[in-house]
Amino acid sequence: MKIMVFGAGAWGTALAVSAADRHQVGLWARDPAQARALVTARENLRYLPGVSLPANLAIRAEPAEEIAAVAGASELAIIATPMAGLRQMLRQLRGHRRPVAWLCKGFEAPIGGDGLLGHEIKAEVAPALRAGILSGPSFAQEVARGQPTALVAASEHEEVRAALVAAFHGETLRVYANDDLAGVEVGGAVKNVLAIATGLCDGLGLGLNARAALITRGLAEMTRLGLALGARPETFMGLSGLGDLVLTATGDLSRNRQVGLLLAQGKSAQQATDSLGHVAEGVYCARTVVRRAQHLGVDMPISRAVVALLDGKLKPAEAVSALMGRGPVAEAA
Repeated sequence: MKIMVFGAGAWGTALAVSAADRHQVGLWARDPAQARALVTARENLRYLPGVSLPANLAIRAEPAEEIAAVAGASELAIIATPMAGLRQMLRQLRGHRRPVAWLCKGFEAPIGGDGLLGHEIKAEVAPALRAGILSGPSFAQEVARGQPTALVAASEHEEVRAALVAAFHGETLRVYANDDLAGVEVGGAVKNVLAIATGLCDGLGLGLNARAALITRGLAEMTRLGLALGARPETFMGLSGLGDLVLTATGDLSRNRQVGLLLAQGKSAQQATDSLGHVAEGVYCARTVVRRAQHLGVDMPISRAVVALLDGKLKPAEAVSALMGRGPVAEAA
Protein backbone atom coordinates (compact mmCIF):
# COMPACT_ATOMS: atom_id res chain seq x y z
CA MET A 1 0.00 0.00 0.00
CA LYS A 2 1.18 3.54 -0.80
CA ILE A 3 0.77 5.76 2.27
CA MET A 4 1.53 9.49 2.56
CA VAL A 5 1.79 10.99 6.07
CA PHE A 6 1.45 14.77 6.18
CA GLY A 7 3.16 16.13 9.28
CA ALA A 8 6.51 15.11 10.72
CA GLY A 9 5.77 15.60 14.39
CA ALA A 10 6.13 12.79 16.90
CA TRP A 11 2.91 10.96 16.07
CA GLY A 12 3.12 11.27 12.30
CA THR A 13 6.73 10.09 12.39
CA ALA A 14 5.89 7.17 14.69
CA LEU A 15 3.13 5.86 12.43
CA ALA A 16 5.28 6.29 9.34
CA VAL A 17 8.06 4.29 11.02
CA SER A 18 5.59 1.63 12.15
CA ALA A 19 4.16 1.10 8.66
CA ALA A 20 7.37 1.40 6.63
CA ASP A 21 8.37 -2.24 7.08
CA ARG A 22 5.25 -3.39 5.21
CA HIS A 23 4.25 -0.51 2.95
CA GLN A 24 5.59 2.22 0.69
CA VAL A 25 5.47 5.23 3.02
CA GLY A 26 6.25 8.92 2.53
CA LEU A 27 6.59 11.47 5.35
CA TRP A 28 5.95 15.12 4.45
CA ALA A 29 7.46 17.90 6.57
CA ARG A 30 6.02 21.40 6.35
CA ASP A 31 9.40 22.97 7.11
CA PRO A 32 12.06 22.28 4.43
CA ALA A 33 14.79 22.70 7.03
CA GLN A 34 13.23 19.97 9.15
CA ALA A 35 12.98 17.73 6.09
CA ARG A 36 16.68 18.21 5.38
CA ALA A 37 17.48 17.39 9.02
CA LEU A 38 15.41 14.19 8.79
CA VAL A 39 17.25 13.13 5.65
CA THR A 40 20.67 13.90 7.11
CA ALA A 41 20.19 12.34 10.56
CA ARG A 42 17.68 9.63 9.59
CA GLU A 43 16.12 10.50 12.93
CA ASN A 44 13.52 13.04 14.09
CA LEU A 45 15.80 14.70 16.63
CA ARG A 46 13.23 17.35 17.57
CA TYR A 47 10.09 15.30 18.07
CA LEU A 48 11.10 11.64 18.31
CA PRO A 49 14.76 11.36 19.31
CA GLY A 50 16.30 7.91 19.61
CA VAL A 51 14.16 6.32 16.88
CA SER A 52 15.89 5.58 13.57
CA LEU A 53 13.99 6.27 10.38
CA PRO A 54 13.88 3.22 8.08
CA ALA A 55 16.00 3.53 4.97
CA ASN A 56 12.93 3.08 2.74
CA LEU A 57 10.93 5.89 4.42
CA ALA A 58 10.80 8.70 1.85
CA ILE A 59 11.04 12.24 3.22
CA ARG A 60 9.04 14.84 1.26
CA ALA A 61 9.14 18.62 1.50
CA GLU A 62 7.06 20.04 -1.35
CA PRO A 63 5.39 23.43 -0.75
CA ALA A 64 2.10 23.29 1.16
CA GLU A 65 0.14 24.35 -1.93
CA GLU A 66 1.25 21.11 -3.62
CA ILE A 67 -0.20 18.80 -0.96
CA ALA A 68 -2.96 17.55 -3.25
CA ALA A 69 -0.40 16.57 -5.87
CA VAL A 70 1.81 14.87 -3.28
CA ALA A 71 -1.18 12.84 -2.08
CA GLY A 72 -2.25 12.03 -5.62
CA ALA A 73 -0.71 8.57 -5.99
CA SER A 74 -1.24 7.47 -2.40
CA GLU A 75 -3.83 4.87 -1.47
CA LEU A 76 -4.14 6.38 2.01
CA ALA A 77 -3.39 9.95 3.09
CA ILE A 78 -2.76 10.60 6.79
CA ILE A 79 -3.04 14.12 8.22
CA ALA A 80 -0.69 14.34 11.20
CA THR A 81 -0.89 18.07 11.90
CA PRO A 82 -2.13 19.67 15.13
CA MET A 83 -5.86 20.44 15.27
CA ALA A 84 -5.21 24.01 14.16
CA GLY A 85 -3.98 22.77 10.78
CA LEU A 86 -6.72 20.26 10.02
CA ARG A 87 -9.14 22.60 8.25
CA GLN A 88 -6.55 23.76 5.72
CA MET A 89 -5.32 20.22 5.12
CA LEU A 90 -8.82 18.90 4.51
CA ARG A 91 -9.52 21.80 2.19
CA GLN A 92 -6.43 20.98 0.14
CA LEU A 93 -7.26 17.26 0.04
CA ARG A 94 -10.98 17.62 -0.65
CA GLY A 95 -10.58 16.32 -4.20
CA HIS A 96 -8.58 13.25 -3.16
CA ARG A 97 -10.32 10.09 -4.35
CA ARG A 98 -8.77 7.66 -1.88
CA PRO A 99 -9.25 7.38 1.90
CA VAL A 100 -7.98 10.16 4.16
CA ALA A 101 -7.61 10.06 7.95
CA TRP A 102 -6.48 12.55 10.56
CA LEU A 103 -4.64 11.86 13.82
CA CYS A 104 -5.26 15.09 15.77
CA LYS A 105 -7.58 15.05 18.77
CA GLY A 106 -9.54 18.01 20.04
CA PHE A 107 -11.87 20.81 19.08
CA GLU A 108 -10.90 23.50 16.63
CA ALA A 109 -10.55 26.97 18.14
CA PRO A 110 -13.86 28.81 17.62
CA ILE A 111 -14.08 30.96 14.49
CA GLY A 112 -17.13 33.16 14.98
CA GLY A 113 -19.10 30.30 16.53
CA ASP A 114 -18.62 26.96 18.24
CA GLY A 115 -15.33 25.14 17.87
CA LEU A 116 -15.74 21.99 15.80
CA LEU A 117 -14.56 18.39 15.95
CA GLY A 118 -12.66 16.98 13.01
CA HIS A 119 -15.63 15.31 11.36
CA GLU A 120 -17.63 18.55 11.66
CA ILE A 121 -14.83 20.48 9.96
CA LYS A 122 -14.70 17.86 7.22
CA ALA A 123 -18.47 18.20 6.67
CA GLU A 124 -17.97 21.94 6.10
CA VAL A 125 -14.92 22.00 3.83
CA ALA A 126 -14.76 18.55 2.19
CA PRO A 127 -18.18 16.88 2.42
CA ALA A 128 -17.49 14.41 -0.39
CA LEU A 129 -14.19 13.22 1.06
CA ARG A 130 -14.11 9.65 2.37
CA ALA A 131 -12.35 10.23 5.64
CA GLY A 132 -12.08 9.36 9.33
CA ILE A 133 -9.75 9.31 12.31
CA LEU A 134 -7.15 6.97 13.77
CA SER A 135 -7.32 7.39 17.52
CA GLY A 136 -6.96 5.58 20.84
CA PRO A 137 -4.53 5.24 23.76
CA SER A 138 -1.08 5.71 22.30
CA PHE A 139 2.21 7.46 22.97
CA ALA A 140 4.27 8.04 19.85
CA GLN A 141 7.52 6.81 21.40
CA GLU A 142 6.04 3.41 22.25
CA VAL A 143 4.48 2.91 18.82
CA ALA A 144 7.73 3.83 17.08
CA ARG A 145 9.64 1.36 19.26
CA GLY A 146 7.23 -1.46 18.49
CA GLN A 147 5.67 -1.72 21.94
CA PRO A 148 2.17 -3.28 21.99
CA THR A 149 -0.57 -0.74 21.23
CA ALA A 150 -4.25 -0.85 20.24
CA LEU A 151 -5.96 1.88 18.20
CA VAL A 152 -9.37 2.62 16.73
CA ALA A 153 -10.06 3.39 13.07
CA ALA A 154 -13.29 5.39 13.02
CA SER A 155 -15.24 6.46 9.96
CA GLU A 156 -18.71 6.27 8.52
CA HIS A 157 -17.09 4.79 5.40
CA GLU A 158 -16.18 1.10 5.51
CA GLU A 159 -13.52 1.74 2.86
CA VAL A 160 -11.69 4.14 5.18
CA ARG A 161 -11.85 1.80 8.17
CA ALA A 162 -10.55 -1.08 6.04
CA ALA A 163 -7.70 1.03 4.64
CA LEU A 164 -6.54 2.06 8.13
CA VAL A 165 -6.64 -1.53 9.37
CA ALA A 166 -4.71 -2.75 6.31
CA ALA A 167 -2.14 0.03 6.71
CA PHE A 168 -1.35 -0.18 10.41
CA HIS A 169 -2.58 -3.47 11.90
CA GLY A 170 0.41 -5.69 12.60
CA GLU A 171 2.30 -7.75 15.14
CA THR A 172 2.63 -4.96 17.72
CA LEU A 173 -0.17 -2.61 16.66
CA ARG A 174 -3.80 -3.73 16.70
CA VAL A 175 -6.40 -1.59 14.93
CA TYR A 176 -10.10 -1.98 15.69
CA ALA A 177 -12.78 -0.58 13.38
CA ASN A 178 -15.61 1.63 14.67
CA ASP A 179 -18.28 3.59 12.80
CA ASP A 180 -19.05 5.94 15.73
CA LEU A 181 -16.90 8.82 14.52
CA ALA A 182 -18.52 11.35 16.86
CA GLY A 183 -17.91 9.19 19.93
CA VAL A 184 -14.28 8.47 19.07
CA GLU A 185 -13.60 12.17 18.46
CA VAL A 186 -15.29 13.36 21.66
CA GLY A 187 -13.28 10.83 23.65
CA GLY A 188 -10.04 11.99 22.06
CA ALA A 189 -10.81 15.64 22.74
CA VAL A 190 -12.18 15.58 26.27
CA LYS A 191 -9.58 13.19 27.70
CA ASN A 192 -6.93 15.86 27.16
CA VAL A 193 -8.82 18.29 29.39
CA LEU A 194 -9.38 15.64 32.05
CA ALA A 195 -5.69 14.71 31.96
CA ILE A 196 -4.84 18.26 33.01
CA ALA A 197 -7.18 17.85 35.98
CA THR A 198 -5.64 14.51 36.92
CA GLY A 199 -2.13 15.93 36.69
CA LEU A 200 -3.21 18.68 39.05
CA CYS A 201 -4.69 16.11 41.43
CA ASP A 202 -1.46 14.11 41.50
CA GLY A 203 0.70 17.21 41.69
CA LEU A 204 -1.16 18.34 44.80
CA GLY A 205 -0.69 14.91 46.38
CA LEU A 206 -4.41 14.31 46.84
CA GLY A 207 -4.01 10.54 46.71
CA LEU A 208 -5.08 7.54 44.65
CA ASN A 209 -8.68 7.69 45.86
CA ALA A 210 -8.98 11.19 44.46
CA ARG A 211 -7.37 10.17 41.19
CA ALA A 212 -9.78 7.25 40.72
CA ALA A 213 -12.77 9.47 41.51
CA LEU A 214 -11.60 12.16 39.12
CA ILE A 215 -11.03 9.77 36.21
CA THR A 216 -14.37 8.05 36.76
CA ARG A 217 -16.39 11.25 37.06
CA GLY A 218 -14.46 12.66 34.13
CA LEU A 219 -15.55 9.68 32.05
CA ALA A 220 -19.14 10.53 32.99
CA GLU A 221 -18.62 14.09 31.75
CA MET A 222 -17.11 12.85 28.51
CA THR A 223 -20.01 10.47 27.94
CA ARG A 224 -22.66 13.14 28.59
CA LEU A 225 -21.13 15.46 26.01
CA GLY A 226 -20.71 12.63 23.52
CA LEU A 227 -24.33 11.55 23.76
CA ALA A 228 -25.45 15.15 23.24
CA LEU A 229 -23.37 15.22 20.04
CA GLY A 230 -24.87 11.99 18.70
CA ALA A 231 -22.35 9.40 19.93
CA ARG A 232 -23.13 5.92 21.24
CA PRO A 233 -22.56 5.24 24.96
CA GLU A 234 -20.59 2.02 24.45
CA THR A 235 -17.86 3.91 22.58
CA PHE A 236 -16.80 5.60 25.82
CA MET A 237 -16.12 2.25 27.47
CA GLY A 238 -13.70 1.36 24.67
CA LEU A 239 -10.20 2.30 23.59
CA SER A 240 -10.96 5.85 22.47
CA GLY A 241 -12.92 6.63 25.64
CA LEU A 242 -11.86 4.92 28.85
CA GLY A 243 -8.63 3.58 27.34
CA ASP A 244 -7.35 6.92 26.07
CA LEU A 245 -8.49 8.71 29.23
CA VAL A 246 -6.60 6.35 31.55
CA LEU A 247 -3.42 6.54 29.46
CA THR A 248 -3.42 10.32 29.09
CA ALA A 249 -4.42 11.00 32.69
CA THR A 250 -1.87 8.68 34.32
CA GLY A 251 1.03 8.27 31.87
CA ASP A 252 3.99 10.55 32.46
CA LEU A 253 4.59 10.84 28.69
CA SER A 254 1.31 12.78 28.50
CA ARG A 255 1.85 16.48 27.81
CA ASN A 256 -1.59 17.34 29.14
CA ARG A 257 -0.89 15.54 32.41
CA GLN A 258 2.40 17.44 32.63
CA VAL A 259 0.50 20.73 32.33
CA GLY A 260 -1.59 19.75 35.36
CA LEU A 261 1.50 18.82 37.34
CA LEU A 262 3.06 22.20 36.53
CA LEU A 263 -0.13 24.07 37.46
CA ALA A 264 0.00 22.31 40.84
CA GLN A 265 3.47 23.83 41.30
CA GLY A 266 1.99 27.30 40.93
CA LYS A 267 3.00 27.91 37.32
CA SER A 268 0.64 29.77 35.00
CA ALA A 269 -0.86 28.09 31.97
CA GLN A 270 1.54 30.02 29.72
CA GLN A 271 4.56 29.04 31.80
CA ALA A 272 3.45 25.41 31.78
CA THR A 273 2.99 25.21 28.01
CA ASP A 274 6.21 27.13 27.32
CA SER A 275 8.21 24.69 29.42
CA LEU A 276 6.89 21.69 27.46
CA GLY A 277 8.01 22.89 24.07
CA HIS A 278 5.25 20.85 22.37
CA VAL A 279 1.52 21.26 21.81
CA ALA A 280 -0.75 20.18 24.68
CA GLU A 281 -4.14 20.07 22.94
CA GLY A 282 -6.10 20.14 26.21
CA VAL A 283 -4.91 23.68 26.91
CA TYR A 284 -6.24 24.90 23.58
CA CYS A 285 -9.53 23.03 23.46
CA ALA A 286 -10.65 23.16 27.13
CA ARG A 287 -12.61 26.38 26.68
CA THR A 288 -14.26 25.03 23.53
CA VAL A 289 -15.26 21.82 25.33
CA VAL A 290 -16.95 23.84 28.06
CA ARG A 291 -18.56 26.20 25.56
CA ARG A 292 -20.03 23.37 23.49
CA ALA A 293 -21.27 21.69 26.67
CA GLN A 294 -22.96 24.87 27.87
CA HIS A 295 -24.72 25.37 24.54
CA LEU A 296 -25.99 21.79 24.72
CA GLY A 297 -27.03 22.02 28.37
CA VAL A 298 -24.43 19.45 29.48
CA ASP A 299 -22.91 19.76 32.95
CA MET A 300 -19.11 19.36 32.99
CA PRO A 301 -17.83 20.66 36.36
CA ILE A 302 -14.34 19.15 36.10
CA SER A 303 -13.79 20.70 32.68
CA ARG A 304 -15.11 24.04 33.94
CA ALA A 305 -12.61 23.93 36.82
CA VAL A 306 -9.77 23.26 34.36
CA VAL A 307 -10.76 26.31 32.31
CA ALA A 308 -10.89 28.48 35.45
CA LEU A 309 -7.39 27.27 36.34
CA LEU A 310 -6.03 27.94 32.87
CA ASP A 311 -7.57 31.42 32.88
CA GLY A 312 -6.09 32.18 36.30
CA LYS A 313 -9.52 32.61 37.90
CA LEU A 314 -8.93 29.81 40.42
CA LYS A 315 -5.84 28.64 42.24
CA PRO A 316 -5.24 24.87 42.39
CA ALA A 317 -6.52 24.46 45.97
CA GLU A 318 -9.58 26.59 45.15
CA ALA A 319 -10.42 24.37 42.17
CA VAL A 320 -10.35 21.29 44.41
CA SER A 321 -12.56 23.02 46.99
CA ALA A 322 -15.03 24.05 44.28
CA LEU A 323 -15.38 20.47 43.04
CA MET A 324 -15.61 18.88 46.50
CA GLY A 325 -18.08 21.51 47.69
CA ARG A 326 -20.71 20.69 45.08
CA GLY A 327 -24.02 19.37 46.35
CA PRO A 328 -24.80 15.62 46.26
CA VAL A 329 -26.17 14.12 43.05
CA ALA A 330 -27.06 10.62 41.87
CA GLU A 331 -24.13 8.80 40.26
CA ALA A 332 -25.99 8.38 36.98
CA ALA A 333 -26.75 12.12 36.79
